Amino acid sequence: MTFMEILTKLDDLAWGIPMLILIMGGGLLLTVRLGGLQFRKLGLALRYMWKNEEDGHGEVSSFAALCTALSATVGTGNIVGVATAIAVGGPGALFWMLVAACVGMATKYAEGLLAIKYREIDDDGHALGGPFYYIERGMGRNWKWLGKLFAFFGIFVGLLGIGTITQVNGIATAIENVTDPGKNHIAFSIGENAYTWTTVIVAVAVAVLVALVIIGGIRRISRVAEIIVPFMIVVYVVVTLAILIFNITAIPGAIVDVIRSAFGLDAAAGGMLGAMLVAMQKGVARGVFSNEAGLGSAPIAAAAAQTKECVRQGLVTMTGTFIDTIIVCMMTGLSILVTKSNLVEGLEGAAVTANAFSKGLPWPETIGAVVLAICLAFFAFTTILGWDYYSERCLEYFIGGRKQGVLSAYRWLYIIAVLIGPFLTVSAVWTIADIFNGFMAVPNLIALIALSGVVAHETKDYFKRMSEGRIE
Repeated sequence: MTFMEILTKLDDLAWGIPMLILIMGGGLLLTVRLGGLQFRKLGLALRYMWKNEEDGHGEVSSFAALCTALSATVGTGNIVGVATAIAVGGPGALFWMLVAACVGMATKYAEGLLAIKYREIDDDGHALGGPFYYIERGMGRNWKWLGKLFAFFGIFVGLLGIGTITQVNGIATAIENVTDPGKNHIAFSIGENAYTWTTVIVAVAVAVLVALVIIGGIRRISRVAEIIVPFMIVVYVVVTLAILIFNITAIPGAIVDVIRSAFGLDAAAGGMLGAMLVAMQKGVARGVFSNEAGLGSAPIAAAAAQTKECVRQGLVTMTGTFIDTIIVCMMTGLSILVTKSNLVEGLEGAAVTANAFSKGLPWPETIGAVVLAICLAFFAFTTILGWDYYSERCLEYFIGGRKQGVLSAYRWLYIIAVLIGPFLTVSAVWTIADIFNGFMAVPNLIALIALSGVVAHETKDYFKRMSEGRIE
């Protein structure tokens, strides 16, 4: 058995049916215990998202914490992941992706709530929280090993793949496809692989920009995220909305295709269940990969929010899943379906979405490719920033404190990984990162299920105080 075959087996184990059942089951349990709070209180959550607490404790505003989480969440998965899910699972995968997001909002709410309730704030205002802290403090010190396990996996998810190499590869590839698609300007070669000057310039430029941001810590990362994240989401949604408006007559047919495919109605009688299960598996898996509900990454950012109410931050945190999947992923999926880009032979991944951008509007195809390249570049860059913060906090917990020498060394390793990322083979690295990501989710999901009673109690108490006029 080859190394890649071993990695593939581990990847299937990490993201197989048991993991999807654990993620969806945990979300359903929280949905029931909270009485469908993600639907009943979505309007309140969206209002809280824009209105920060003036006298809260923490390092950054609630909105900045949300943008930091979104910077790592809204990424290439919203473009590549959706296209891949539709290609393999059919249009119905989009339906199950949205179902996973609806359930995942309850999971994200619980993560944000517990992050604030069990976080630690130093005398200088430095906040540290996330799954490792609510595992240790909520479940008891006998479970500290489980928090350490989560932190261990989180460190390597950031450094080895999702946070660095795969993202900068995406940026370099997107820009190269626009500026030098024929690879005519070769800078150097390593074995059979030739690298263009575009790749070299992108690698250096991105590494320098990342260094300028992450050396400044969470406050600088959050300031950059507050500017870039809303901008990139608005631009992307405006373009996809324009595609839908221009192809409005195709929308009803696309929705019918989604529903029929989701329940296997297009398959022969004997294959209906199988087709439905494939659509469900691919949709749920890609949805969770995109919005990270249950993985335990978002509560690390939520713990830095300036707030004194854990329920309030839980509501703000759950809007991340709403924005990422129910808005951005749905817009991507519908754009692909109305332009029938999923039916074009020979296209896969980002190329499917690129075709939708090029053919979906009455503009030169080059402009569509440039716009998508810009979106991909912004999405991937902010993911690099967000995952640096996540993995640093995991390292801080793992080594037992703010040891500046270790943290500084890690930041430089992170920057080096970004610099060399475009020159490495991505397939094995992406699979390794996928495995660490899946294994990272297990300790977090165990804690969410174990502490679901705490989440329900805090929620009931908060809204009781609100009904009595003790909270605005």
